[in-house]
Amino acid sequence: MTALVIGANGFLGSHVTRQLVADGQEVRVMVRPGADTVGIDDLPVTRFTGDIFDSDVLRDAMTGAEVVYYCVVDTRGWLRDPAPLFRTNVAGTRNVCEVATEPGVATGLRKFVYTSSYVTVGRKRGRVATEADIISERGLTPYVRSRVQAENLVLDYAHRRALPAVAMCVSTTYGAGDWGRTPHGAIIAGAAFGKLPFVMGGIELEAVGIDDAARALLLAADCGRVGERYLVSEKMIPNTEVVRIAAEAAGVEPPSRTVPLPVSWVMAAVGSLRGRIRGTDERLSLGSLRLMRAEAPVDCSKARNELGWRPAPVEDSIREAARFWVGLRAARRQRAG
Repeated sequence: MTALVIGANGFLGSHVTRQLVADGQEVRVMVRPGADTVGIDDLPVTRFTGDIFDSDVLRDAMTGAEVVYYCVVDTRGWLRDPAPLFRTNVAGTRNVCEVATEPGVATGLRKFVYTSSYVTVGRKRGRVATEADIISERGLTPYVRSRVQAENLVLDYAHRRALPAVAMCVSTTYGAGDWGRTPHGAIIAGAAFGKLPFVMGGIELEAVGIDDAARALLLAADCGRVGERYLVSEKMIPNTEVVRIAAEAAGVEPPSRTVPLPVSWVMAAVGSLRGRIRGTDERLSLGSLRLMRAEAPVDCSKARNELGWRPAPVEDSIREAARFWVGLRAARRQRAG
């Protein structure tokens, strides 16, 4: 089977690409000009270079592909100006869907596996959410709103334009090969290097191993029902536990201080104020903390039952991520002499 991974240089995209190659499929990848492709450079793939607004490159890459894995997203939820989020996550997705539904492309396309996020599911504290829970756009942060609009767009193409799409609502991913250092990967790196001055308490995240998340996408290509969405998460885990596991795996002490949640809100408010005064994007802001706090358990039995998905404990992937960062630092120091 011929598969195309759009955004193959990213954390999830690179793992999807590796699993496709390991499964013996003919793999095409599409990456932005100048993108860091260290995560896939050793793989035998056919490469297309262009961004998601380059319709000619998209058309060339998708024509003849039986499955397209769409793994492009702007995750910078801390941006003061949210325009880039909507440009990539919504307008870019629309352009890809337009090309995917052109007759010359659609004829051979069997499945369009779209990487969405679990933030698109309506969650309320005190109850377990499923794919059936619809979220209201009212009161959402710009980042979450962009993800909701993008997922709705893809599913609308499935229902109205016969795009054979499934939406994979992936939670926070941990594991090795995070070459671009995602925001959650940076926390693992900080813990593994013993450089976190404190850990934020009162925060729990739905999480999944990166290899298990990639496997869910491959399973969706075979078994996912068109027009459906699937939650992809192994469990909810406290942020303090993530940091402790990472530090332990790296053989260092975890941070001795835990910042209570009310203090985190004060720090976030200061970050937001500093951003407004300086005109800078502050990673810890009221918007980013709201995103971390908008948590409630999710039920992933649909992915388990319909796709046959069986994730390993996410703790294993947190340890793998910590060892990845330690090994990467050691290799760099060795090269430096």
